Amino acid sequence: MTQSVIRNENFEEMTDQLVEALENMKAQDILVIDVRGRCDFTDRFIIASGRSDRQLKALALSVSEVAHRYELPAKIEGLEAMEWLIVDLNDVVVHLFIPETRESFQLERLWSAPKVAVAKP
Repeated sequence: MTQSVIRNENFEEMTDQLVEALENMKAQDILVIDVRGRCDFTDRFIIASGRSDRQLKALALSVSEVAHRYELPAKIEGLEAMEWLIVDLNDVVVHLFIPETRESFQLERLWSAPKVAVAKP
């Protein structure tokens, strides 16, 4: 678990503020996925869509502003292509997509809770 960077109560508060910042910037289809125990490099993904490359950049900057309030670095990747931006906050990774790219990668399906097979005696 990567909770070493930010305490649990602040982690939940920060997640709420990240979602609120995305909502305020009119992000679409915001989804929060808890990946603790299934992912080695982060605890939570936030996935959202934007209608244009300009909106994606604005969403990434808004996420960065929240991160800076918690004194966290916010590394933005993908600015060259502007179809999928990743904002890495260590404990939370924010994925910002153009809708077509989001549909193509289907991260929601990839990281949805795994189905557990029950062995029959």
